[in-house]
Amino acid sequence: MSTIPHIRGASRSLSRWTLRTKLLAAVLALFTVVMLVTSALTVLETRRYLYGQLSEDLRSAVTRVGERGGYDLDGDGRVPRGEGRAGAPGGDTVLVLGIGPDGQVVDTPSGRQVNSVVLKDGQDGMLDADDVARVTDEVEGREPVVVQLGGDVGEYLVTARPVPDGGRYIVGVSTEPVQDLLEKLLALVVAGTAIGLVLVGAGGAVVIRRSLAPLDRVAATARQVSALKLDSGDVSLAVRVPEADVDDRTEVGQVGLALNTMLDDVEKALRARQESETRVRRFVADASHELRTPLASIRGYAELTRREQDPVPGTVTHAIGRVESEALRMQELVEDLLLLARLDSGRPLEREPVDLSLLAMNAVSDAHAASPDHAWELDLPDEPVEVTGDGARLHQILANLLANARTHTPAGTRVVTKVRPEGSMVRMSVTDDGPGVPVELQPTVFERFTRGDDSRSRANGSTGLGLSIVAAVGQAHGGRVEVSSHPGDTTFSVLLPTT
Repeated sequence: MSTIPHIRGASRSLSRWTLRTKLLAAVLALFTVVMLVTSALTVLETRRYLYGQLSEDLRSAVTRVGERGGYDLDGDGRVPRGEGRAGAPGGDTVLVLGIGPDGQVVDTPSGRQVNSVVLKDGQDGMLDADDVARVTDEVEGREPVVVQLGGDVGEYLVTARPVPDGGRYIVGVSTEPVQDLLEKLLALVVAGTAIGLVLVGAGGAVVIRRSLAPLDRVAATARQVSALKLDSGDVSLAVRVPEADVDDRTEVGQVGLALNTMLDDVEKALRARQESETRVRRFVADASHELRTPLASIRGYAELTRREQDPVPGTVTHAIGRVESEALRMQELVEDLLLLARLDSGRPLEREPVDLSLLAMNAVSDAHAASPDHAWELDLPDEPVEVTGDGARLHQILANLLANARTHTPAGTRVVTKVRPEGSMVRMSVTDDGPGVPVELQPTVFERFTRGDDSRSRANGSTGLGLSIVAAVGQAHGGRVEVSSHPGDTTFSVLLPTT
């Protein structure tokens, strides 16, 4: 069971390899397997052939020795040599051993024991007692066997033949030439495999890189598109996969063609979305503009009615007051919608130095006058903090943040307004110790018409546009908005560039 996590870990590691690395590794692995199998078959077949030739040499040596009368040889106890085929392995290195009927090593007529070997340097040598015992123990009949002898004698392919007196003679040929040739062949195979791996690796890397170049270009196109801002505004997807990489007869070409088709569809959808947004914004702007006049008229007539000197029933007075109140609230909504429409259309703001410290003091003073039952505090640096922007709009940011804290927190809540430089930016923040913004509402709190009525205490209605105006004005100044909230500590921040 302990090997399973190891296998899974190796699998995850391999999955992080690039396609180029995987293909190169697969090519090298396949080449290595083919070379190992081919080399093994070559070495085994060569060994079989060489040992077949060595067996022929052994039979030739047995014949030469047998023609001289078995272990009687040529009468002087010397081993016959040099009469094999030219170039035959072992032809000049022959072992001869005579065994009598009693199983002992016999002497030749000259009185010398026939337990000699012609060494590879052409000199005669004698077998010691251990070599003789090893040969006689392992060689039983005519079937050739390989015997390893000590010292300078080496390894021999050995066989035995009977003689008329009941004894036998043993003849062997050295396997050293065969072993040398096999070692050279094995070294050649290993060197060839190593060189082949280097050549195949280098060549494979070049071929794979060139083959995957179209896929790299497709990926580059996808990265360019992913870097575009597609969530809003007029989006133009001019980037496409090059024509050379959209051949549907190839796999990469099919991917490129599919990506181009998808980009065409996305561009159409974005264009339709932009047209729809433009129509909606134009309608909101036009409708808001057209509503300003009748709303002003309604407020004027309502105020005029309240000033009428003739007696007016109480119910009518109350109704006129409600009409005036709702007209005022609707006028504020219309003004907010008009402001958002102007910001959406990219209308430039004023660009002049604005003292944020003074602006914060004025905004907090207004908030204290509007809601004296909250604890309003200021936290400002010793030196004034200035930015370049539209003073009226920046004042609206703080006014909306303070109104948000006043509307959605109970009486007695402590609200702290802070202005602090942060490098090339300035942070304006409003912090309260109220009940906080629900976690599920925080990601969308700066979107239009977002309301937190169910979670935060409130005394008055809300249009859901106050924080969206804060975000829009902040972004129009090149800044950004942030929120951090949990029960007892809620902070809305706006970061603005100093220039």
